Amino acid sequence: MKEGNSVKNYITLICLWCFSGCIATKSGSIFDAIGSKPIVDTKGIDMSQYESDLEECNVFANEISTGKSIIKGAAAGAAIGTVLEAVTDGSRGTRNATEVGTVVGGGKSGVRSAQEKEQIVKRCVRGRGYRVLN
Repeated sequence: MKEGNSVKNYITLICLWCFSGCIATKSGSIFDAIGSKPIVDTKGIDMSQYESDLEECNVFANEISTGKSIIKGAAAGAAIGTVLEAVTDGSRGTRNATEVGTVVGGGKSGVRSAQEKEQIVKRCVRGRGYRVLN
């Protein structure tokens, strides 16, 4: 790998790491980042108890490290891109495969992690007796 490529890869990983910090930062709940909150049938429900249960379920979901997942996905994507570049000798269509692989791998892992957190919260809320509609 050329010196310029390793610097670009390093900078790409640093940017992705910073981006993962933005996703992983909780500002109240995981739903602020992903924009989806369980919709429950509120008929006959004590809303203060529901809010308390929802917060506890968010704590369980936050045990999943979104940042680590993004970094692992980025590393895997970069590795695949690097192999692709090496196999094709960096021909025109694959010249930036490492950078693209890094971003795509990290992005997919981040989305998957956020979806997993959302599912954990929904299962937890259901387990506490709420009827989840979405």
